[in-house]
Amino acid sequence: MSDTLAAERPAYHYAVIARALAEIDAGGPSLSLDELAGRMGLSPAHFQRIFSQWVGVSPKRYQQYLTLDHARRLLAERFTLLDTSLATGLSGPGRLHDLFLRWEAMSPGDFARAGEGLTIRWVSVPSPFGEALVMATDRGICGLAFCEETGRTAAMADLMARWPRAQYVEDEATVAPLAAQAFSGGETRLHLIGAPFQIKVWEALLRIPSGHVTTYSEIASAVGHPRAVRAVGTAVGRNPVSFLIPCHRALRKSGGLGGYHWGLPVKRAMLAWEAARADAIA
Repeated sequence: MSDTLAAERPAYHYAVIARALAEIDAGGPSLSLDELAGRMGLSPAHFQRIFSQWVGVSPKRYQQYLTLDHARRLLAERFTLLDTSLATGLSGPGRLHDLFLRWEAMSPGDFARAGEGLTIRWVSVPSPFGEALVMATDRGICGLAFCEETGRTAAMADLMARWPRAQYVEDEATVAPLAAQAFSGGETRLHLIGAPFQIKVWEALLRIPSGHVTTYSEIASAVGHPRAVRAVGTAVGRNPVSFLIPCHRALRKSGGLGGYHWGLPVKRAMLAWEAARADAIA
């Protein structure tokens, strides 16, 4: 495919960037621009232009964010105290990085019915972090999974098991535009389906600004259960709309990545991607 054709196909850019992130993650700082562009089938100049437009920094600069100690540096330099984050203006209600969210939670009674009577539409789309499954009700996006580490079949089964009595319909025409808005920074509606404690944890996650991180213990304190660190970790892992509710921004006190439901390489790529974009804007 020529560079001209590639430039005319935004969906192709998704695939190129997802592949490039995987190559950078595997190859580290020793991977040159020429080598990386060659693996993408593009000229170095055109690849750097596409990459910089999408990530916000050059490939070489991005490589620096994928080092193993990046999470520890984030924790040291961009640690967010959740109980003061709103007061200091780091985050505001309904705002997540460049994405504007409007969301509502399912009632406890509806949650207890495990999705019975609910129609959930879904689509598979490319994303900055590989293939993603996006699910939505009439009220907004309710599920988002990344398939690079788990595979599509496992990711689909994982999301469907959360609401086993719902009816699932593949519907590209309805859900693909919602997914495009979510990944491009447009206004996005979320329909959060979870237990009351989970909803409180997810609300706390929404207060962590892009490019910043916090700890599981900070989240526990923010939701009024400072000793419930393990329960918080479970709720973080059950977040049904990963990335939009930024569970990847929760780290261990030591600076370790902790767990991530869709694979630690995806979590590390998300943290690096957001830090790079934050620094490019600053």
